[in-house]
Amino acid sequence: MAINQEFFFDQVRSTLFHGKITPAQFKGLQAILTTWEQDHAHKDDRWLAYMLATAFHETDTKMQPIREYGGPPWYKKMYDVTGARPALCKANGNTEPGDGLKYFGRGYVQLTWKNNYKAMSAPSVTGVDLVADPDRALEPDIASKVMFYGMEHGSFTGKKLADYFSGAKADWVNARRIINGLDKASTIAGYGKQFYAAISHTV
Repeated sequence: MAINQEFFFDQVRSTLFHGKITPAQFKGLQAILTTWEQDHAHKDDRWLAYMLATAFHETDTKMQPIREYGGPPWYKKMYDVTGARPALCKANGNTEPGDGLKYFGRGYVQLTWKNNYKAMSAPSVTGVDLVADPDRALEPDIASKVMFYGMEHGSFTGKKLADYFSGAKADWVNARRIINGLDKASTIAGYGKQFYAAISHTV
């Protein structure tokens, strides 16, 4: 069944967006809802709610795919073999000087490292060569596919949505482990519950 978008937007506008959703926020939310309805609508609605909450947090409420904060000096330090973590960089595919300025965090969930850009380029995920053109991970439809696949399959940390939302199990706090340990876990859990309350369906 399709999501009742009128109800959804009315609810999240008042509970999460302080009474106003900008055109950019609307576009980003709709991209995520569209990806869900096209390929995932038969799955657990709590998965959608938690992914929306994750995007809400990771994009600083913008609901648009963003570049990781910090800019080139930070990207070089964290993700380049000439920076502070050369062994980690090499292990994740950033093997050449300059890779840190290409394969830093982008998207709804901050896709990072050349190996991950390559994995998300697969036909079963985006079908787009993100290694050759990593900025395409900033396109809402592509960013939403990356988020959906990675969170469903445990691509980011080894933890996946089904580990926390399945049958009677609903662990909104520990689901943060899918992305980043327990960083801001309770806050994001609250967002997730508010998004879940906004999900209704039309026939």
